[in-house]
Amino acid sequence: MKLIYTVEDKPKFGQLIVFAIQQLLAIMAATLVVPVIIGNGMSPAAALFGAGLGTLVYVLFTQKKSPVFLGSSFAFIGSMTAAFAGGVSMSLGYLGMIIGAIFAGLVYVVIALFVKAVGVNWINKLMPAVVIGPTVAIIGLSLAGNAVGDIVKGNLVNAEGVQLAAPFACLVCGLVTLFVTMLCSTYGKKMVRLIPFIMGILAGYAVAGIFTIIGNVASIDALKILNVAPLTALVENGVNLNTFFSVPSFTFVTAMGGFAELNGSYIATIAVAYIPVAFVVFAEHIADHKNISTIIERDLLTEPGLHRTLLGDGVGSMVGAFFGGCPNTTYGESVGCVAITRNASVVTIIAAAIGAILISFISPFIAFVNSIPSCVMGGVCMALYGFIAVSGLKMFKDVDLEENKNLFVVSVILIAGIGGLSLTFGKVTLTSIACALILGIITNLILNKPAKN
Repeated sequence: MKLIYTVEDKPKFGQLIVFAIQQLLAIMAATLVVPVIIGNGMSPAAALFGAGLGTLVYVLFTQKKSPVFLGSSFAFIGSMTAAFAGGVSMSLGYLGMIIGAIFAGLVYVVIALFVKAVGVNWINKLMPAVVIGPTVAIIGLSLAGNAVGDIVKGNLVNAEGVQLAAPFACLVCGLVTLFVTMLCSTYGKKMVRLIPFIMGILAGYAVAGIFTIIGNVASIDALKILNVAPLTALVENGVNLNTFFSVPSFTFVTAMGGFAELNGSYIATIAVAYIPVAFVVFAEHIADHKNISTIIERDLLTEPGLHRTLLGDGVGSMVGAFFGGCPNTTYGESVGCVAITRNASVVTIIAAAIGAILISFISPFIAFVNSIPSCVMGGVCMALYGFIAVSGLKMFKDVDLEENKNLFVVSVILIAGIGGLSLTFGKVTLTSIACALILGIITNLILNKPAKN
């Protein structure tokens, strides 16, 4: 795949702003939803601020050679929930999330030091293309259910919490989003070809808006898709400064009050909740960087080096949690955006990170993102997740699947990952991706034992 913008390229300023917004739209929904899931007063805007700052840290450590955005990690949701277990105060819970992110980040630092000392050859032997390829594929395939589920969902519910819009009407909006995205990416001219997600989201949003207007005028609940409450909330109390700007509720501010309650038992609980998950996310870190390496046709594990990407991810995660509570991780949505738009410019990632920081203070933009119907984002995600899956499949296209030893490795990874195999040990959950990768590694080692002389 020929890139339109390589890693070092610097798009013109006007184009750069639009490209950055596109990256933000690709990662923003997932980044904002993690604090919503955790609850306890967590601020989505603060999580976005932390993601932007964490990404800048990552770019710094990777010497501006890896075009990936860091966002809120879903893998740590169980760990973050554990920080509030036992009825602890909000202050202590927030402090626990910061301490947990530090523990997880330190795991990355230790692994980075090990990699720096011994190199990455062991990783290439442990995770060759026959292992890492299908693992990357299931990162996209395992998310397929989310995209399909979202594409038939609207944002308005009745008093009983039941969706008002008919699934078919939502599906139309989602498919409009998907088709406009595909057409712009494939046949668009100049700038349009580089911003297919923005065009798709705007088209889907417009159709959802038209359906909703008709539904309100004709009293047809089945057409009421778009929820404008986040937008109208901006002017509920009249137009004032908060209508346009608001300071996010940063995690560290609330956490300051938790030191008085902090004790060794709680710290141990946080360590147990976060440290094992960090090793799981490490496997996904490698998969993501193997994937983006194939897209930009440069091996990021050797240049700038796995130790640098790990340090960037680990320290960036600490910084993100300090401000937003959520440990960060490299985002598959960001990788998919690079693949589809063929824009690997790291300057775009930097601009997106700065944009995330600035936008976290801009109330209307956050409100607009919150008002985007699930079906519209589902249409975008069908393309994004599909590209992640295809990228993984391309990674092992040269592997000889006529050989049983390769066929079995790919088979167990795909079935374990798509089937959703996961294991829970207390408060620690090995995700389906981690289980599939581990099973693939074991299978590969067993079937590729050195022959005895």
